[in-house]
Amino acid sequence: MTDQVWTPIRHVRVADQWVAAASRQDFVDAAHADADYADAHGRVRTRLIFDSNGQGVSMARTDPEFRAALDHADVIHADGQFIVEMSKRYCAEPIPERTPTTDMIHDFAKACEESGRTFYLLGAPEEINSECTRILRKMYPKLNIVGRNHGFFKGREDEILADISEKKPDFLWVGLGKPLEQKFCVEYKDRLDAVWTITCGGCFNFITGDYPRAPQWMQDNSLEWLHRMIVNPRHLFWRYATTTPHAFVLGHRLSDKSTKTMAYGQAA
Repeated sequence: MTDQVWTPIRHVRVADQWVAAASRQDFVDAAHADADYADAHGRVRTRLIFDSNGQGVSMARTDPEFRAALDHADVIHADGQFIVEMSKRYCAEPIPERTPTTDMIHDFAKACEESGRTFYLLGAPEEINSECTRILRKMYPKLNIVGRNHGFFKGREDEILADISEKKPDFLWVGLGKPLEQKFCVEYKDRLDAVWTITCGGCFNFITGDYPRAPQWMQDNSLEWLHRMIVNPRHLFWRYATTTPHAFVLGHRLSDKSTKTMAYGQAA
């Protein structure tokens, strides 16, 4: 198998991670090109799409298992505005825009209504997963969600993997939260029968409204973490109070002008 099975995506070095210098539309186009390839040539090992934000940057320096999981990603994208700003300041080419999964899932859904490509939603509690599925089907009537499962499946991994294999989704959205979703994807990457497997954290909760989005001005100024911390201090205050300052230090120290074009088999 050659390294050019999947669509090549340009990456830059931000906070010691290879991050895609790609827009939301670039990802939609690459994903559909890869799905077309898979249809024409048969399925190959799923392409792992992980995200980078302040929490992830910090965790990668403090959790060796999480860092090892990131090393298996085929693509890491800029889920956090902080990553975009670091690229503008330090990298050879800036990341054109933030690519949060909370927005990209809608970009993909719209495109899949036209293309017929399919979704599978894995993660969150059952009531959130079910409601998210209902909302997406209402918003995008032509979107084919071929399967779903909640995220509390410990001990049922074989059952979940068999269902994904039967449904063969084009895009598998995995919302288990860091670091579980990355570790799950890496452990079972050879059994995830999807064209793209995309980690998406609390994305399903945002779609249902269980998690409110920050005002646009906060998103644009790298402050969405602050909004989340304020609205859910019990669960998120300590996380962001510790990881955000750490990530900013790492971003300034460990970003550089390196570039790399990554395709299948070229994980960082």
